Amino acid sequence: MDTFIDREQELTALEQRWTTKQAELLIVYGRRRVGKTELLLRFARHSAKRYLYFLATQGTQAEQLRQLSEILRQTFQDPLLRTLTFSDWNTVFTYLGQQARQKRLLVILDEFPYLCEATPELPSIIQRFWDLEGQHSRLFLVLCGSQLGFMERKVLGERSPLYGRRTGQLRLQPLDFRAASQFFPGYEPRERLRAYGMLGGMPAYLRRFSPALSLKANLLRELLNVQGYLYEEPRFLLRMELRDVRVYASMLGAMASGCTRLNEIAQRVGVPVHTASKYLSVLQELALIVREVPFTARAPQRSKRGRYRILDPFLRFWYRFVYPHASLIEAGQGRLVYERFIAPQLDTYMGSIFEEVVRTYLERYAARELGLPPVVRTGRIWSGDFDVDLVAEHVDGSWTIGECKWARRPVGVRVLTVLLQRHKRLGQMIRLPKRIRYLVASGGGFSPGLLRQQRDEVLLLSLNELLSASET
Repeated sequence: MDTFIDREQELTALEQRWTTKQAELLIVYGRRRVGKTELLLRFARHSAKRYLYFLATQGTQAEQLRQLSEILRQTFQDPLLRTLTFSDWNTVFTYLGQQARQKRLLVILDEFPYLCEATPELPSIIQRFWDLEGQHSRLFLVLCGSQLGFMERKVLGERSPLYGRRTGQLRLQPLDFRAASQFFPGYEPRERLRAYGMLGGMPAYLRRFSPALSLKANLLRELLNVQGYLYEEPRFLLRMELRDVRVYASMLGAMASGCTRLNEIAQRVGVPVHTASKYLSVLQELALIVREVPFTARAPQRSKRGRYRILDPFLRFWYRFVYPHASLIEAGQGRLVYERFIAPQLDTYMGSIFEEVVRTYLERYAARELGLPPVVRTGRIWSGDFDVDLVAEHVDGSWTIGECKWARRPVGVRVLTVLLQRHKRLGQMIRLPKRIRYLVASGGGFSPGLLRQQRDEVLLLSLNELLSASET
């Protein structure tokens, strides 16, 4: 199976830029393992492009330039390069500008932050080159990096020498649940979503789970084993972006264990509330966590009812089940961790994942597949003794409210009855739109009685429908 899945939209956008033949300075960034390199190489190799790809390593400027000089020799059949090793970046870009003067040339500098570590003035060098020569050439220059903070501050930020020079940027996001499920074509739908709940949408993580093995066998090999590829991954991720890793890890662990409010997290970690707030803001900037408020909150930024949750399912799973039991795993007791702590709690854990999957479905697929008006925003409502799993506002002002049941058995009419009761309660609290739809999503199907209730205003969503694009 070709494990390059999805990314059609990104590839199309890149190809459209390529065909303009205008100079491009494109910034591509995203989390480690999200698939930036594979996307760019797939783009480079399509339609026999003339390209140069350089993956930077941590090293001195001299070593990086030596490695790049060798790549240049392999790329261009130029006698001048046979014995030449570039000694500075100004000369490198002058040469690349000459190569792109008459003919389109794609240059990808991957792990750009490593180059800047060795040559802090590199953004200024590129700025000067771009202003004087690059923008007048046919160069398609891509600066790519995994360190989100660096790329946003030092490359895209207002104080960066490159500010205002870029012709576009792409922050590559993880695959959604539907694309991720395509890595496991032989799994049943329920197992596909479980795999997503464990690994999220990072292609490099998804490839580590063999579709020929069971989820349990994959977990024991890759996550519950000190030699597993994914066992240390969250620590690597935090070290790449953050300094005080222990505090951030403790906060993620607190959230994964069920602490969702600021006071709860601060108390669990043992830091003052104002300190916890600063740490949480950093995690939000890195898109590792999100702060949610009730869908009906009038001033979301000022709401005191905000709850924090980990965005990435892989990090949520790791901090929920691996992080607290690291001592047992280090002692070779990964199987015990699975049997005692993961298997009994997995369906409970998947409940919140399933809710998020259904929200994503409404945002991305429901307009095309269910004929609903496009969705403006989605969220949840919680208030005292009741909550609503899903609320979606559509462009026509109508709402869809829903219940999401990660059930093994078919759910019955009672779920719809409860949903109607909650609608009535909501009507007593806030002014509701005239048109309301009701949605019930189930991981175990629906009873005959509930199926008979299905109509324009009552939508039933099964696992097969959620993953329908993967079934074709």
